[in-house]
Amino acid sequence: MREHFPFLSQVAPHCPQALLTQARGRPAPRVALVNAGSVTALTGLRDAVDAGLAQPILIGDSARIRDAAQRIGWDISAFRLVHAPRHEAAPEAVRLVHAGEADAIMKGQVHTSTFLKALLPAAAGLREPKMICAHVFHITTPASDRPLLLTDAALNVTPNVATRQASLAHAVRLAGILDIPHPRAGILAPSEDPTPSVPNTMEAATIAAWAKSALPQAIVEGPMALDLIFSAEAAMTKNYRSDVAGDADIVLVPEITTGNALFKLMVLGMGCCAGGLLMGLKVPVLLTSRSQGSAARIASAALGAIVAGAGA
Repeated sequence: MREHFPFLSQVAPHCPQALLTQARGRPAPRVALVNAGSVTALTGLRDAVDAGLAQPILIGDSARIRDAAQRIGWDISAFRLVHAPRHEAAPEAVRLVHAGEADAIMKGQVHTSTFLKALLPAAAGLREPKMICAHVFHITTPASDRPLLLTDAALNVTPNVATRQASLAHAVRLAGILDIPHPRAGILAPSEDPTPSVPNTMEAATIAAWAKSALPQAIVEGPMALDLIFSAEAAMTKNYRSDVAGDADIVLVPEITTGNALFKLMVLGMGCCAGGLLMGLKVPVLLTSRSQGSAARIASAALGAIVAGAGA
């Protein structure tokens, strides 16, 4: 047998205590789990319920849900179970939100594109017609509870400047909800020099200039290479004067491939915990990768409780 891939962390992620403490100060939201009939999805929600972070509403094929619950030894008899198999599950979650019966929606065993097609269109009524939604990851290392907010690594594929501005604004708002009143944000690019031949460096400069008036509560710099965002020493070596370098609270990525790779490298290679949710809807939507374990789902539920308590 070949040895363990050397870039994978041997440390199991854990949900940061500071996030749990803040979430437990809010009422536990009613969380509608879409397509709940899988062991992975149910285990994550069970752990969130046990942590006092959610009141579960289980949506999907009722027989599959009961079978999965039995397999993990979870007594779900006291919880609301809604039979809505396959593609009916996500629309049912939307209906429950409009009926005032659910405070948050969690992705279960369903492909992300199918899940979002039911939630994001204007006809679903979960967002204002001109609102641009974005996904934000809350990422912590095993050694620290201090979060890094990463956007957008899961929703907007090739965002234009307006979409990236919205993604940054959502991350800044989330930072405020998390009691980070003056967040520092780095706009990721290959270089700190705006260069016409590298379009995302020019876009980064445009967004940073926009943020000075649009997001006065934040300190936003860009373009910034990753070493500058993460390392004050790298900034000193490059003679780059910065209030963000080595002290970033937010990273705005240029497109989804970059963000997704960075998030997964931090999870797989560093043992980080990454809770995630969509911002810009009437209720928080808890969205994690299907390969993520219980810690990420607990962190996502904690974020959902915090954001729901703040009014989505």
